[in-house]
Amino acid sequence: MSPDERTADAWLPISEDACLWFVDLALEQMVAIVRGLGDVDANRRPDLAGANSPYVILTHCLGVLEFWGGRMIAERTITRDRNAEFEARGTVDALIERTDASRRQYERDVANIESLARPPNVLPPKELALPYARTKGAVLLHVMRELFQHLGQMELSRDVLRASH
Repeated sequence: MSPDERTADAWLPISEDACLWFVDLALEQMVAIVRGLGDVDANRRPDLAGANSPYVILTHCLGVLEFWGGRMIAERTITRDRNAEFEARGTVDALIERTDASRRQYERDVANIESLARPPNVLPPKELALPYARTKGAVLLHVMRELFQHLGQMELSRDVLRASH
């Protein structure tokens, strides 16, 4: 059955700790990549059309945590400049500090989540039928998907940057 053919939400229990474990795994690996590259290479974009630097990718992932955890799960008012995420530059140490702070905030955002509750309706109409528009539990899965997708991009970016030396 394709994802588009599914209509009913089935309850699949998963603990907050398990979700946070996967978030931690992705973030730790991203931090290891930027730390291993250092300030100069972490801010370089691979010579590929549309590629982002590892620094940008991790910055964007922090925006993902803020929007999806802060706005869609905790229903906090947030300020996010998504476009600025793709122009971000800075030191690895500062990015690691921001990552640690974002991770702690995400943990507070998902604490005592009501997994079957509906997230706030702040998505474009074309996304309202998607699972992460129907339950906060699906938002958790969406965050994990985004983090691991971007981790793969960071790994590729790292490998291209290293090969270019």
